[in-house]
Amino acid sequence: MSPQEIQSIKSRFGIIGNSSALNYAIQIAAQVAPTDLTVLITGESGSGKESFSKIIHQLSTRKHGQFIAINCGAIPEGTIDSELFGHEKGAFTGAVDARKGYFEVTDGGTIFLDEIAEMPLGTQARLLRVLENKEFIRVGSSKIMKTDVRVVAATNVNLMQAVEKGRFREDLYYRLNTVPIFVPPLRDRGDDVLMLFRKFTADFSERQRIRPVQLTEDAREVLLSYRFPGNIRQLKNLAEQVSILEEERTINGRSLLKYIPDAQRSSLPDVFRDGQSQDFNERELLYKVLFDLKRDVTELKKLFVEMAQNGAGDGEILRQHANLFQGVADEPVNFSENHTPTRYLPVSSTATPPTSPNVFSLDQSNDSSFVDVTDESEDESLSLEKKEKEMIIKALRKNGNKRKNAAQALGISERTLYRKIKQYEIDEE
Repeated sequence: MSPQEIQSIKSRFGIIGNSSALNYAIQIAAQVAPTDLTVLITGESGSGKESFSKIIHQLSTRKHGQFIAINCGAIPEGTIDSELFGHEKGAFTGAVDARKGYFEVTDGGTIFLDEIAEMPLGTQARLLRVLENKEFIRVGSSKIMKTDVRVVAATNVNLMQAVEKGRFREDLYYRLNTVPIFVPPLRDRGDDVLMLFRKFTADFSERQRIRPVQLTEDAREVLLSYRFPGNIRQLKNLAEQVSILEEERTINGRSLLKYIPDAQRSSLPDVFRDGQSQDFNERELLYKVLFDLKRDVTELKKLFVEMAQNGAGDGEILRQHANLFQGVADEPVNFSENHTPTRYLPVSSTATPPTSPNVFSLDQSNDSSFVDVTDESEDESLSLEKKEKEMIIKALRKNGNKRKNAAQALGISERTLYRKIKQYEIDEE
């Protein structure tokens, strides 16, 4: 299918976005639509699964038949059989008249069964018979009825896990999963988030006759970094809240964060929570670097503890700095006066003890394996820019120079990674 055909489908059904995963899902839906195969659409809640069921129906030979969308989780267990397959008069208390079910009403059309995992096991057995033989029986009847209905199902849970736990029939799973379509979550669609936000704010502003809002660069970074557990539904809610409640029409990152639930902010960099800076795209890597430095310091403390316990360190220096090692060793470190160190570091037997307890020095004249620990090397090791560059190079090499994967590994946006590559003149080849 050509890009132009995919774009035509998106325009027809109001689908916004250009991510490759979204385009692939649309392509599969368009290819399977002309057939009568059963389709299982999977994806998180709010990701837009119902739109794909409409694509399948409208591009099929059943487009002139009826289309009904049913939420299986919203129908009580005691009445779902009646809703789907109908009932006879007197079949149960309150059944004063006979009633046609959805499978009878939509004969020749399409039924979209959303949240199929919530369907009771008894109803699953009835559905399986419809899929295999196109037959069903009304509640309270013994007469077999025929129907020609295409079933498109959707779920936001892992059906195989439900099968393993005995909550979903295995035979029904394989019957439904003839053609699977996965709808990607919003967090995996990149810049589609910004396109959808503009669309939602523009539509809302047109309905309410107000000027649409505009986002600053740091506000766009907030949207791109947030995981949106509620997906498109949550983004639309956020866009409408910001449009109606914010007096300023230019929204920055700090203002936008007021509308993001506190419970979900852990996925955002701390810089947006401490109120110290709004320079998000220049600082997000630095916080990762600081955490790495903290870990390195902890490892250095452990090294000194091991030196002291193995008799390899300078007792006087360790005693003077004993407060640094509290809580680092598994057992208390004994800095006794009787401790007589033999070497400063267990690197070489030719090392000589320091002449002053306040100077960290080694005799390197006879052994190239010594490390000269000086103020200059310490400053170099603490250089944030050098650490940034090293981390970026390491992430790129590990992910085969694929920027998207490297950015995900670093916990930053692809756009920020691109700027850092240009800044440090990193060769990606």
